[in-house]
Amino acid sequence: MHDIRAIRENPEAFDRDLERRGLAPLSAELIALDDARKGAVSAAQAAQERRNALSKEIGAAKKAKDEARASELMAEVARLKEEAPGLEAAQGEAAKALDERLAAIPNRPKDDVPPGADEHGNVEYRRFDSSRERLTQGRQHFELGEATGLMDFEAAAKLSGSRFVVLKGQLARLERALGQFMLDLHTGEHGYTEVVPPVLVREEAMFGTAQLPKFRDDQFAAGENFWLIPTAEVPLTNLVRESILSEDELPLRFTALTPCFRAEAGAAGRDTRGMLRQHQFNKVELVSITAPEKSAEEHERMLACAEAVLQKLDLTYRVMTLCTGDMGFASQKTYDIEVWVPGQQTYREISSCSVCGEFQARRMNARYRAKEGRGVGFVHTLNGSGVAVGRALIAVMENYQNPDGSVTIPSALQPYMGGLTRIEGPKN
Repeated sequence: MHDIRAIRENPEAFDRDLERRGLAPLSAELIALDDARKGAVSAAQAAQERRNALSKEIGAAKKAKDEARASELMAEVARLKEEAPGLEAAQGEAAKALDERLAAIPNRPKDDVPPGADEHGNVEYRRFDSSRERLTQGRQHFELGEATGLMDFEAAAKLSGSRFVVLKGQLARLERALGQFMLDLHTGEHGYTEVVPPVLVREEAMFGTAQLPKFRDDQFAAGENFWLIPTAEVPLTNLVRESILSEDELPLRFTALTPCFRAEAGAAGRDTRGMLRQHQFNKVELVSITAPEKSAEEHERMLACAEAVLQKLDLTYRVMTLCTGDMGFASQKTYDIEVWVPGQQTYREISSCSVCGEFQARRMNARYRAKEGRGVGFVHTLNGSGVAVGRALIAVMENYQNPDGSVTIPSALQPYMGGLTRIEGPKN
């Protein structure tokens, strides 16, 4: 959501930011909607004020025993009462029209976000090279997994259809090890509080983090007013909805390992083989709630926390600053971490870390009371993958594969694997 007062004060800046997002100017339309809302509010208030004044006049007329005048005034009050529901409805409709229009507009990008229409405008921020020799070719994860019999897409299709997988044995344990390793890292070294949230949330929570209404087709509904979470960002960020925090409580840092559910409505024909794009997958999420002046610093900190996962796994990756045309709807600025996958001979996204400013906080009515009498304002929210567990499994399998089809287990994961150092390849 956007502050209509800020739009009225500087419509040119608002339209410039929308233009950077590839959108037409909207300030004039929004101001007109706000004028209509103000007009409806004024009409309702004027009618109420008139009723209050008439009540006093009726009392005076009755005191003066002027029954004719009292009857005339009472008739006008009756007419105003009849009109009141219509005025209230007009006021509600005008407010709803403005709110719905504001809710459909993406966040304004920060000034340092690079311009661009799509992923080709993204800019490399930094990179990390593995200490091991980087594989430039190799088998893809599904070839390795299917050869061992530990990754079964055919069985998953019988259960649930396409874009699902069944992991078995050592691969199932390796995925579990990855999630546990990430949680231990973020809680033990990075200061995040582990949370086990619901994976079913109400529509209000999905609206709060901006999955709804714009991205309704990408979500899975689950009964009346319930939705399966597409990411733990939804429940973790909404932990502070409709609340006023003290500045001393900030920052709040939460992490969770949850299943995530995405319809992938816009991904027809893309990444249909393997685990890269699934309807159900596990992810470790990072969420921070901060004071506004600390959010840029927190964004860099969150990125470093996500990077630490890949560094400890000794995986080659690069960090990309997303351009204005490739950022998410709620984001002010986003870094994507892309891990090297030799099976495809390319980098693929494994984490996305975004600062949203007060955009989500306005939708959730999440505020904080500043120190030194500076009043109440909206918190800033940030979210990031710390990281996607399934994609980490892909990266480990492809980067640690051996010529015989086995997969060496990174040293950071071996304590979680009962000392196992290798997932054996197919038996001859």
